[in-house]
Amino acid sequence: MAGKKTWLPPTAGILDIVAGSCVLLGGISLLIFGTIGSSIIPYFVPQVPPVMAAVIFSSIAVPLILIAILAIVGGVYALQRKIWGLALAGSIAAFFSPAWVLGVAAIVFTALSKNEFE
Repeated sequence: MAGKKTWLPPTAGILDIVAGSCVLLGGISLLIFGTIGSSIIPYFVPQVPPVMAAVIFSSIAVPLILIAILAIVGGVYALQRKIWGLALAGSIAAFFSPAWVLGVAAIVFTALSKNEFE
């Protein structure tokens, strides 16, 4: 490791994991609602067939889940102080969560601690 160890990478990793977990829970909930609840949608919006509702919910849920996985993996690498680029990508992915403030802090902490990564 090139630089001295500070609190920045572990803090960024924890923020990434927390933000990614929020997105993952939301994406999984949306996916479940899209598959189970899609049969309810036509009662409220008769123009939307159940299959179309499931496709719409799934097309939103799958990218959210992928973003969440990237944020969590990036957080793990930030905790380990390995692969700075992946840790930064995870921090950027954490920005696209409901807790976007955590993502902003994680981006700043990861960028400032570049010299601590292998």
